[in-house]
Amino acid sequence: MDKPGEEVRYSVASAVARIALARPPVNAITPGLIKEIIAALNRAAGDDAVRVVMLCSDIPGRFCAGLDLPPLIDATPAAVRAILLDLYPGLNEAQHALGKPSIAVVNGTARGGGMTLAISCDVIIASEDATFGYPEIDLALPPAIHFAHLPRVIGRHRAFELLFSGRSFGAAEAAELGLVSRVVPAAQLDEAALALAATFAAKPAHAVRQARAAFMRQNDLDYRRSVAVAVEDFCTAFAAPEAAEQLREFAMRKGKGKAAVDTPT
Repeated sequence: MDKPGEEVRYSVASAVARIALARPPVNAITPGLIKEIIAALNRAAGDDAVRVVMLCSDIPGRFCAGLDLPPLIDATPAAVRAILLDLYPGLNEAQHALGKPSIAVVNGTARGGGMTLAISCDVIIASEDATFGYPEIDLALPPAIHFAHLPRVIGRHRAFELLFSGRSFGAAEAAELGLVSRVVPAAQLDEAALALAATFAAKPAHAVRQARAAFMRQNDLDYRRSVAVAVEDFCTAFAAPEAAEQLREFAMRKGKGKAAVDTPT
């Protein structure tokens, strides 16, 4: 097991690899954090003893609030593109090549890039008090990858409403929309996730690998190309003066302690 205090903790028990985000206070995504997540997924993919992967959080009440935006305000276009290449196609390819089921265990707030982490998994299980949202539009940015993903899952019109209102919504609504696989009481979340992982792990490994690859092919459609396009859409918007203004206002609010945990993308 990795040392406590690291931003991504990796452990394996009973054929389940646990990839836990541990970057206080809200697991905001940095270039280093997303690289660690991808490295952990690749580590699990190469370990024959691992049959299932769980992506979760060690921060109580916080799954992931999205990109850590203040450091990106003055970042070069190349730096912004680099993190998006990891967060979008890099993460997607790591999950695509994983060869074993992955479960997102959402224990609280998931916003923007945190939603990207969750939807990269095969299954999403959430606590009753988990909340979700796509606040990017309020920062003059597009929730780009979700333009490709969300309409496929919940339908065009409901997806548009969520993506362009930027509103947050609870686990019950997420389950009703089909965005979340299962909702359980917060106190039972870990137990329920491990039980589901054990169910997957008990299946023949070779059959699961082959079946998951076939599932990916059948459901890929044009999604992988859309993920690459999403990088360009986000980077174009990020370079606009309106986005820079909104991001600086967000950074000022955060510096004064007034920024809500659902504002980062």
